[in-house]
Amino acid sequence: MEFLTEKLLYIALFIFVIHSIETLAYAVRLSGARVKMIASALSLFNVMVILSRLANMMQQPFTGSLIDGAPNENALEFVENQFRFLIGASTVGTVFGIILLPTFIAVFSRAIIHLSEERGSIPSLFKRIFSLKYIKRGIKHFNLPKFTYLRSTIMKDIPIKLFFVNMVITAIYTIGVLSALYAALLVPERASTAIMASGLINGIATILLVIFIDPKISVIADDVVNQRGSYQKLKSISLLMVTSRFLGTLLAQLLFIPGAAYIAWLTGFIV
Repeated sequence: MEFLTEKLLYIALFIFVIHSIETLAYAVRLSGARVKMIASALSLFNVMVILSRLANMMQQPFTGSLIDGAPNENALEFVENQFRFLIGASTVGTVFGIILLPTFIAVFSRAIIHLSEERGSIPSLFKRIFSLKYIKRGIKHFNLPKFTYLRSTIMKDIPIKLFFVNMVITAIYTIGVLSALYAALLVPERASTAIMASGLINGIATILLVIFIDPKISVIADDVVNQRGSYQKLKSISLLMVTSRFLGTLLAQLLFIPGAAYIAWLTGFIV
């Protein structure tokens, strides 16, 4: 496979880490509800989200360099194969995050308590959790997902609309940069306009996530802490969210080319 280059593998690893972090972020609210410290949990959640967004911005120039290195002949096919490989890396990263979810619920529970002990100091918390002693303790908490996690899921608590909205938002976020870069190849005369559209697409996806997804889960987490709801319901919905994230990365494979075509068409109205 000629499209598999060393640079592509490094970028794929970067995307793998980004989507693993974003998937594991769902464990933070569960941990916060578990230890009854939801406000501290949200602080840790925000840190994880900011880190994943920063990492996503950092990988954009490297991803763009793949276009510069594409051969003149069959450039579209070559870049498409590379970008589909990167979308696949996001799927694998999401699966990896799902596998580590039970482990990180336990780890984040301890981290939230330590954050309180450090009086809200994130640097002090990072210094503690990345110490050799804490890493060894975290390894002891390693626990693979069990079938009982699914068996205990309460199906009537799962909002189907939320499931599909999160899936679509995840797909848009996954292909935002890639579709914009591919659109630059489709309309080279408007390449700069197409590339700059990636920030707008990811921004819209983030806004939709904040408006439609985060408030719903936060309210359910608050209900658990205030003893108005069950932890089992929150866990069921969190499992729903990570599953829809996984399906969203698969949907991204289908939306990648149509998304690029739409961006290319849209740039005609901007220029």
